[in-house]
Amino acid sequence: MITTKSPYAVRALCELALRAEEGPVPIAEIARARDIPVQFLESLFSILRRGGILQSQRGVKGGYQLARPPEEINILEVVELLEGEIGQGASEHGPLWEDVVRAVKDVLAGHTLRDVVEREAQQAGATMYWI
Repeated sequence: MITTKSPYAVRALCELALRAEEGPVPIAEIARARDIPVQFLESLFSILRRGGILQSQRGVKGGYQLARPPEEINILEVVELLEGEIGQGASEHGPLWEDVVRAVKDVLAGHTLRDVVEREAQQAGATMYWI
């Protein structure tokens, strides 16, 4: 089951991808930019940091940044870090549910954070340039 944790985390990671050149971004700025409660985001970022998706820096110029380029961060990886393995136990319910789980995993595995950022930009009518 995918809860609200995953969509919120992906939105926040997109914000970090857009601000990659700024260095570490304070969590409060990310929360404000994406309308996510700070305490909720802190709990998500703690998991993502331990999972190797984020790096954190303490201090006055502290904050969070992506640990890898956005094109190397797979959405399935993010979701399974936060939610656990998708579809665990689906085989108990038969082949149809195995197919459903496989389809969901294929969609999530087929998209990177960069893809999501580009899709957001297209929906907003902006052009994305990657350096």
